[in-house]
Amino acid sequence: MKYNKSEEIIEFIKENPSLSSKQIHDGLKSEYGYATVKRILTKLISENLVQTIGQGRGTKYIIGPTYELFNPVDVELYFKREIDERKIKDSFNLDLISDVLSGIKLFTESEYQHLLTLQNKFKENITKLTESEYNKEVERLAIDLSWKSSQIEGNTYSLLETERLLKDKETANGKTKDEAIMLLNHKDALDFIIKNPSYITPLTISKIEDIHSILVKDLGVNRNIRKRRVGISGTNYRPLDNEFQIKEALTDMCDLVNNCESVFEKALFLLVLLSYIQAFADGNKRTARIISNAILISNEYCPISFRTINSIEYKKAMLLFYEQNNITTFKRIFINQFEFAVKTYF
Repeated sequence: MKYNKSEEIIEFIKENPSLSSKQIHDGLKSEYGYATVKRILTKLISENLVQTIGQGRGTKYIIGPTYELFNPVDVELYFKREIDERKIKDSFNLDLISDVLSGIKLFTESEYQHLLTLQNKFKENITKLTESEYNKEVERLAIDLSWKSSQIEGNTYSLLETERLLKDKETANGKTKDEAIMLLNHKDALDFIIKNPSYITPLTISKIEDIHSILVKDLGVNRNIRKRRVGISGTNYRPLDNEFQIKEALTDMCDLVNNCESVFEKALFLLVLLSYIQAFADGNKRTARIISNAILISNEYCPISFRTINSIEYKKAMLLFYEQNNITTFKRIFINQFEFAVKTYF
């Protein structure tokens, strides 16, 4: 396998932990200069892939505990393997939320600054809008989000049909009643959050259940934390099947989010973890998208519609987190969609 410079250094450190930068350079036996190796090591540390132990001349390099989270993955190559051919974490990682994710930074400094620049642009833009203009943009985003979030779950309404349904209560010909209900429920959930922006602060299990209940109303889905096993199509990953463990995982997630200072990290944590925990019999990813947006809205950050994300790409990013606890692809989706929302709606 051919590696780039960063990958080659990572592989070397994995096989030879606790070496100095000079020992790494000498051990690589490559044409890289020592300064190049030092520069790449600094970059890998900033990306949370490598960490140091010791100080000064005694500094050694090891693979960081969050390596699996941030290790770049070739998604197309990964999914060329059939389900049973992929080597995966087939059960819920009990240490992920309380140990691995606690205290880490999900975004590199450059990623965070990019998001912050976009957020500042959003704040500047909305000061130029009248109340009527702002509400119109929020409504437009809510229609797009309701449509895309439902489409990801298999809903066949087009964006235009969704707009007619949500604005004029006009159902589309040839569509099922449940498809219309799913879309209307999304709009109801968003309306609730917009009218009650501080509702999910602090985040609790009961508040998550409340939002989930709005999203699955009249769809024949149980509203409470599930008490039986649930399977996920397209993967051999098995979520927790014990009600008490599920509640414990949700409690850990709420603590993680409530103690996190970065709004961007809170939103991304919720997007992936609510889906990963699979607390409900159905509607988990819908709940994740809405509550993630609730965090953004409650902190006066730009909400995200996900309008331009391909549904298959979204599902692949989610499966990659299920199977490898790798967040790189989903993080890229989050950044791109936040940028799209700021530039498109406001």
